Amino acid sequence: MIEVQQNKKIATCVICPSVAGHNVSLTEENRLNEAVGLALAINLDVVYSETQHMREIKPSTFFSKGFIEKIKPIISENELELMVIDTRISPIQQRNLEKELKLKVIDRTALILEIFGERAQTREGTLQVELAHLTYQRSRLVRSWTHLERQRGGAGFLGGPGETQIELDRRIIDDKIVKIKKELEKVKKTREIQRGARRKVPYPIVALVGYTNAGKSTLFNHLAKSDVMAADMLFATLDPTMRKITLPHGNEIILSDTVGFISDLPHELVMAFRATLEEVLNADIILHIRDIANPDTISQRDDVLQVLDNLGLKNIKYSSNYVEVLNKIDLLDESELISWKNKTLNSKNNVLVSAFDGRGCDELLELIEDKLTSEFIECKVTMSAYDGKIVAWLYDNGKVIGTESEDDIATYTVCLSADNLSRLNKMTADNNRIVIRK
Repeated sequence: MIEVQQNKKIATCVICPSVAGHNVSLTEENRLNEAVGLALAINLDVVYSETQHMREIKPSTFFSKGFIEKIKPIISENELELMVIDTRISPIQQRNLEKELKLKVIDRTALILEIFGERAQTREGTLQVELAHLTYQRSRLVRSWTHLERQRGGAGFLGGPGETQIELDRRIIDDKIVKIKKELEKVKKTREIQRGARRKVPYPIVALVGYTNAGKSTLFNHLAKSDVMAADMLFATLDPTMRKITLPHGNEIILSDTVGFISDLPHELVMAFRATLEEVLNADIILHIRDIANPDTISQRDDVLQVLDNLGLKNIKYSSNYVEVLNKIDLLDESELISWKNKTLNSKNNVLVSAFDGRGCDELLELIEDKLTSEFIECKVTMSAYDGKIVAWLYDNGKVIGTESEDDIATYTVCLSADNLSRLNKMTADNNRIVIRK
């Protein structure tokens, strides 16, 4: 963990390696901007940043001797205390760089873990981050520091004769991992119980996913009239939030905001947050929020789809319950907006919105409702015009698309799911005055 003294920012440099022959999804400029944004997300004082072009990776120090000699005076002049390297480096490379440069070195994975550790608010979020930290630390023990290779004595469960410090540390971490996984298993069972209760109601689940800072929480707040933290920073949201909202025709859904994704999202975090992300796996509709004002929007989309693929949602973009919400149209100029409108013309899986000013949000809610009712069964329910209980039930559980009345008899044309049609038949089985026909 990075130790921060109160009221003192750590002077930091951010280095974004660009290795010849290595394919990366983002442009160099945006990769560097994203790396700096990650550092700023935990209040580090970034006083120097650069993209370092490399022909090859050095096994011992990652960077070449030339770069190390070049960066030393920059470190000295700016009194730097921390270097962030925007890729994953080995424990040996980390140790050797710290020895050469005389400052703390962390990689992209460690930085993202730091952000998650600072932002987690709930007990579940804290456990998930701690699990990810421990998994990462365990991978760093192998010959990372010379003191870990010393042997120690001991007896019983504290370690047998000749046990090295590295073996002891690894066993302590393993014990903590087992304990946290048990606690998270309890959380998972609680979530399954909650899902079971929601299925009995039932409310469809609509999950928001997307690249970090794409505007998920701002859109969530607009749709749910909520006040979830929404800020122009990476990973503003960590702990999932759910709200019940009403669609234009009266149907109710559960809207779920989730943690943002990012390119090269550490594997430890994906696994640790699996219990949270299972809300996405069980969603009736997935809303993929995209920042189309970002030049790398296509790469960001692909990164999100890759994470969803790793979670088990294979080829989700071809699914009928997948919607791309093209956000931040308020940041586009007129020609860009027209271009996007032409791309999405007559699309059933895309909608243009601005979570900032609300444009397109009504169309989004209509699209959600259309998708949820696409497999509904259209039927006519004829009954007394004064049977308010059944009328209210039809509006709450179906999509009423027409009404006719004659004297005291009313006929409602309504779209119902197969489950709700079955419920209606059971509710009215003993009432001969109510006629249901498909």
